[in-house]
Amino acid sequence: MSTTTREPVARNGVDVPTLFATLDAVEQAPEAAAFQFRATNRWVSGTHSRTTVSQFFGVGEERSHTTTFVHDADHPEILTGGDRGTVPVEYLLVALSSCITAGIGNIASVRGVDLYEVESTVEGDIDLNGILGFGGARNGYQQVRMHVRIAGDASDEVLASIVEQSRQRSAVFDVLTNGVPVALDVTAG
Repeated sequence: MSTTTREPVARNGVDVPTLFATLDAVEQAPEAAAFQFRATNRWVSGTHSRTTVSQFFGVGEERSHTTTFVHDADHPEILTGGDRGTVPVEYLLVALSSCITAGIGNIASVRGVDLYEVESTVEGDIDLNGILGFGGARNGYQQVRMHVRIAGDASDEVLASIVEQSRQRSAVFDVLTNGVPVALDVTAG
Protein backbone atom coordinates (compact mmCIF):
# COMPACT_ATOMS: atom_id res chain seq x y z
CA MET A 1 0.00 0.00 0.00
CA SER A 2 1.46 3.35 -1.00
CA THR A 3 0.72 6.72 0.50
CA THR A 4 0.48 9.77 -1.73
CA THR A 5 1.22 13.16 -0.25
CA ARG A 6 -0.74 15.91 -1.85
CA GLU A 7 -0.04 19.61 -1.56
CA PRO A 8 -3.03 21.28 0.11
CA VAL A 9 -5.27 23.29 -2.17
CA ALA A 10 -4.95 26.26 0.15
CA ARG A 11 -2.51 27.11 2.90
CA ASN A 12 -2.71 30.44 4.71
CA GLY A 13 -5.44 31.41 2.24
CA VAL A 14 -3.06 30.94 -0.73
CA ASP A 15 -4.10 28.63 -3.56
CA VAL A 16 -0.77 26.78 -3.64
CA PRO A 17 -1.34 24.70 -6.82
CA THR A 18 -2.31 27.86 -8.72
CA LEU A 19 0.75 29.65 -7.36
CA PHE A 20 3.00 26.81 -8.59
CA ALA A 21 1.19 26.78 -11.96
CA THR A 22 1.81 30.52 -12.28
CA LEU A 23 5.50 30.10 -11.45
CA ASP A 24 5.81 27.33 -14.05
CA ALA A 25 3.95 29.35 -16.71
CA VAL A 26 6.13 32.43 -16.20
CA GLU A 27 9.29 30.31 -16.23
CA GLN A 28 8.29 28.88 -19.62
CA ALA A 29 6.99 32.18 -21.05
CA PRO A 30 8.79 35.08 -19.31
CA GLU A 31 6.86 37.66 -21.33
CA ALA A 32 3.72 36.65 -19.38
CA ALA A 33 5.24 38.40 -16.35
CA ALA A 34 4.97 41.88 -17.95
CA PHE A 35 2.22 43.73 -16.07
CA GLN A 36 1.13 47.37 -16.04
CA PHE A 37 -0.90 48.64 -13.11
CA ARG A 38 -2.90 51.88 -13.32
CA ALA A 39 -4.64 54.39 -11.13
CA THR A 40 -6.80 57.38 -12.09
CA ASN A 41 -6.94 60.30 -9.66
CA ARG A 42 -9.37 63.23 -9.62
CA TRP A 43 -9.24 66.33 -7.48
CA VAL A 44 -12.33 66.75 -5.27
CA SER A 45 -11.64 69.96 -3.33
CA GLY A 46 -8.80 71.56 -1.38
CA THR A 47 -6.28 68.80 -0.63
CA HIS A 48 -8.89 66.04 -1.09
CA SER A 49 -8.61 63.76 -4.12
CA ARG A 50 -10.05 60.37 -5.08
CA THR A 51 -8.18 57.60 -6.89
CA THR A 52 -9.87 54.75 -8.73
CA VAL A 53 -8.16 51.46 -9.52
CA SER A 54 -9.98 49.07 -11.83
CA GLN A 55 -8.02 47.98 -14.89
CA PHE A 56 -4.55 46.63 -15.54
CA PHE A 57 -2.57 44.79 -18.21
CA GLY A 58 -1.22 41.33 -17.46
CA VAL A 59 -0.45 37.98 -19.08
CA GLY A 60 -0.65 39.57 -22.52
CA GLU A 61 -4.05 41.30 -22.28
CA GLU A 62 -6.15 44.02 -20.68
CA ARG A 63 -7.82 42.87 -17.46
CA SER A 64 -10.15 44.26 -14.82
CA HIS A 65 -10.21 43.75 -11.09
CA THR A 66 -13.37 42.00 -9.91
CA THR A 67 -14.05 45.14 -7.86
CA THR A 68 -13.27 48.76 -8.60
CA PHE A 69 -11.29 50.16 -5.68
CA VAL A 70 -11.67 53.77 -4.60
CA HIS A 71 -9.14 55.49 -2.35
CA ASP A 72 -9.61 58.93 -0.86
CA ALA A 73 -6.57 61.00 0.03
CA ASP A 74 -6.47 64.23 1.99
CA HIS A 75 -4.40 66.10 4.54
CA PRO A 76 -5.33 66.41 8.20
CA GLU A 77 -6.93 69.67 9.30
CA ILE A 78 -3.66 70.90 10.83
CA LEU A 79 -2.20 70.76 7.27
CA THR A 80 -5.15 72.66 5.69
CA GLY A 81 -7.06 69.54 4.72
CA GLY A 82 -10.41 68.14 5.70
CA ASP A 83 -9.04 64.77 6.91
CA ARG A 84 -11.30 62.93 4.45
CA GLY A 85 -8.73 60.32 3.52
CA THR A 86 -5.30 58.88 4.04
CA VAL A 87 -2.38 61.28 3.66
CA PRO A 88 -0.62 60.43 0.35
CA VAL A 89 2.70 59.60 2.04
CA GLU A 90 0.81 57.20 4.34
CA TYR A 91 -0.21 55.23 1.25
CA LEU A 92 3.49 54.40 0.80
CA LEU A 93 3.49 52.84 4.27
CA VAL A 94 0.31 50.92 3.42
CA ALA A 95 1.87 49.73 0.16
CA LEU A 96 5.10 48.61 1.83
CA SER A 97 3.43 46.66 4.64
CA SER A 98 0.83 45.14 2.30
CA CYS A 99 3.42 44.01 -0.25
CA ILE A 100 5.70 42.40 2.30
CA THR A 101 2.75 40.76 4.08
CA ALA A 102 1.44 39.32 0.80
CA GLY A 103 4.89 37.91 0.08
CA ILE A 104 5.06 36.38 3.55
CA GLY A 105 1.75 34.61 2.93
CA ASN A 106 2.88 33.22 -0.42
CA ILE A 107 6.37 32.21 0.69
CA ALA A 108 5.17 30.52 3.88
CA SER A 109 2.57 28.60 1.89
CA VAL A 110 5.12 27.38 -0.65
CA ARG A 111 7.43 26.31 2.17
CA GLY A 112 4.61 24.41 3.87
CA VAL A 113 4.49 26.69 6.91
CA ASP A 114 1.13 27.44 8.49
CA LEU A 115 0.97 31.01 9.72
CA TYR A 116 -0.89 31.92 12.90
CA GLU A 117 -0.37 35.66 12.79
CA VAL A 118 1.49 38.32 10.84
CA GLU A 119 1.37 41.95 11.92
CA SER A 120 3.56 44.86 10.94
CA THR A 121 4.01 48.43 12.05
CA VAL A 122 5.51 50.93 9.62
CA GLU A 123 6.64 54.43 10.55
CA GLY A 124 8.01 57.17 8.33
CA ASP A 125 9.75 60.35 9.46
CA ILE A 126 9.18 63.44 7.35
CA ASP A 127 10.27 67.06 7.79
CA LEU A 128 7.62 69.34 6.30
CA ASN A 129 10.21 72.11 5.81
CA GLY A 130 11.05 70.47 2.47
CA ILE A 131 7.45 70.43 1.20
CA LEU A 132 6.86 73.98 2.47
CA GLY A 133 10.01 75.26 0.75
CA PHE A 134 11.94 76.13 3.92
CA GLY A 135 15.47 74.93 4.60
CA GLY A 136 17.28 72.07 2.96
CA ALA A 137 15.08 69.17 4.05
CA ARG A 138 14.03 66.68 1.41
CA ASN A 139 10.35 66.56 0.45
CA GLY A 140 9.85 62.91 1.25
CA TYR A 141 10.53 60.53 4.07
CA GLN A 142 13.92 60.81 5.74
CA GLN A 143 13.64 57.29 7.12
CA VAL A 144 11.11 54.44 7.15
CA ARG A 145 11.11 51.70 9.77
CA MET A 146 9.10 48.49 9.60
CA HIS A 147 8.66 45.92 12.34
CA VAL A 148 7.09 42.53 11.56
CA ARG A 149 5.69 40.19 14.19
CA ILE A 150 5.14 36.69 12.84
CA ALA A 151 3.97 33.43 14.38
CA GLY A 152 3.61 30.05 12.72
CA ASP A 153 4.36 26.36 12.94
CA ALA A 154 8.06 26.80 12.15
CA SER A 155 11.16 27.80 14.07
CA ASP A 156 11.95 31.46 14.68
CA GLU A 157 14.81 31.18 12.17
CA VAL A 158 12.53 29.83 9.42
CA LEU A 159 9.91 32.51 10.12
CA ALA A 160 12.59 35.23 10.00
CA SER A 161 13.91 33.80 6.71
CA ILE A 162 10.38 33.95 5.23
CA VAL A 163 10.16 37.65 6.12
CA GLU A 164 13.63 38.25 4.67
CA GLN A 165 12.79 36.47 1.42
CA SER A 166 9.62 38.55 1.15
CA ARG A 167 11.65 41.73 1.68
CA GLN A 168 14.09 40.64 -1.05
CA ARG A 169 11.21 40.00 -3.50
CA SER A 170 8.99 42.97 -2.59
CA ALA A 171 8.30 45.29 -5.52
CA VAL A 172 7.37 48.13 -3.17
CA PHE A 173 10.50 47.71 -1.05
CA ASP A 174 12.53 47.77 -4.27
CA VAL A 175 10.88 50.96 -5.53
CA LEU A 176 11.30 52.71 -2.17
CA THR A 177 14.93 51.70 -1.66
CA ASN A 178 16.21 51.87 -5.25
CA GLY A 179 14.00 54.57 -6.73
CA VAL A 180 12.34 54.43 -10.13
CA PRO A 181 12.20 56.91 -13.00
CA VAL A 182 8.91 58.79 -12.98
CA ALA A 183 7.76 60.66 -16.09
CA LEU A 184 5.27 63.50 -15.63
CA ASP A 185 3.58 65.26 -18.51
CA VAL A 186 0.87 67.93 -18.42
CA THR A 187 -2.17 68.65 -20.55
CA ALA A 188 -3.50 72.10 -19.68
CA GLY A 189 -6.71 73.59 -20.86
